[in-house]
Amino acid sequence: MADGFSQVGKENRSEQARRGPASDPCSQFQRSFLQRVTVLSKLPTSFVLHREKKQKVAAILGIDQDAMKSLPEGDLADGLLSKVDLRRQQIAQTVEEVQEVVHRLTAEISHQDSRFQAVSISDTYNDHIKVLAPSLFHVTVPLKGLAGYKGAQAQRWRYYNLQGAKLTCPLRDPEGLQQWLETEQFMKALWQWHQADVNIEGDIVPAKVLQVFRTLVENAVKACHLSGKVSMLANRTAVWVAMETSTGQVELELAPAVEILTAWSEKAQWPRCLKRWPSPDRVECIKSFGFNLVARSSYHWQLSFSQAEQVLFEQLDEDGGCRKQCFQVLRQLKEDVWCPGRRPVITTHHLQTVLFWTCEKYPHLKDWQVFHQALLRLVRKLHRCVSQHFLKHYFVPKSNLLQSANPSELDAVAQKVAFFLKNPQAALP
Repeated sequence: MADGFSQVGKENRSEQARRGPASDPCSQFQRSFLQRVTVLSKLPTSFVLHREKKQKVAAILGIDQDAMKSLPEGDLADGLLSKVDLRRQQIAQTVEEVQEVVHRLTAEISHQDSRFQAVSISDTYNDHIKVLAPSLFHVTVPLKGLAGYKGAQAQRWRYYNLQGAKLTCPLRDPEGLQQWLETEQFMKALWQWHQADVNIEGDIVPAKVLQVFRTLVENAVKACHLSGKVSMLANRTAVWVAMETSTGQVELELAPAVEILTAWSEKAQWPRCLKRWPSPDRVECIKSFGFNLVARSSYHWQLSFSQAEQVLFEQLDEDGGCRKQCFQVLRQLKEDVWCPGRRPVITTHHLQTVLFWTCEKYPHLKDWQVFHQALLRLVRKLHRCVSQHFLKHYFVPKSNLLQSANPSELDAVAQKVAFFLKNPQAALP
């Protein structure tokens, strides 16, 4: 998850001004089409995947190709963007409920263990709550008592398991978005971070932090009298809970995170040479937000650049382009047609990464002035990544964000996106 993951939360605080009065109602044809096309997202995957059945899909939806092609582009864009507005309102309501519960839980957790910080409630954008999908959230819980990050001093081998026993062979070194975390990497560290419940041979071990945190969450649910609203999800490496909201059940990953606000990760070799986007001034601004180390696995901490990604996203259309609109419509298509469900294989973070790579390849305003052309460019990039099961992390290109994704689920999404590309107007929700 993640998911980051990161066009999210209560939606962006710098969201473009609310659109003016609603456009004229759709034509009768458009309304009936919008009703029929929702069938596509509900079709069995096997039905959509077989090439020889695509004509049957079109027949079921009642698609008139010539009529669709003759529709004014503005009407289609307005129909899609109106759905984006509705989604924004629904997500905003869910986020309000989520952050209220998260605040109550983390305030109780912080009271029990001062190493964990409460997540405050925000009236605008909450940096700690990321919407990966309408029913899927990633919540970072800041860790306290670690300050003055200075990076690793020297490489050393690790010969311990999670119980602290000695191993005969060293542990695998971290790869991609992962790294070790030593107490000696901080100029100041509270004595609690040296305790055996989280520390082995000088390393702060994410699995042990998660073990402590899981117990704290379980106790907080009871102490806050939320047992009827929040339940722990078992058989997960990270800490996941299910929460009942007014719009239905959502799932939250509660992830302890060390916020490194004074440095930029050595693994993030960005910006790349000779790239014209973003500008050098913008790069320095983004890097000043630092990075996070998130507890999500056993021995290695996962690098996260959620704040840097959020700042990069917020400032996309200062030249007047349509990048954000394209992203919003891409996300809407993903959630309605290509990859619906409670735990989608493609999340908002994946789509945002696709957007960033495309912005880097097409840095000029002229490439982001015609909505339907820019949108199709993004869709083609998404289709290529999903088909190849390969999407490079924007800041750490050596890491494949789809490495752990289910291949068959990716193939199913690729087929649906290909169906869209073959005739975009015939597959719009």
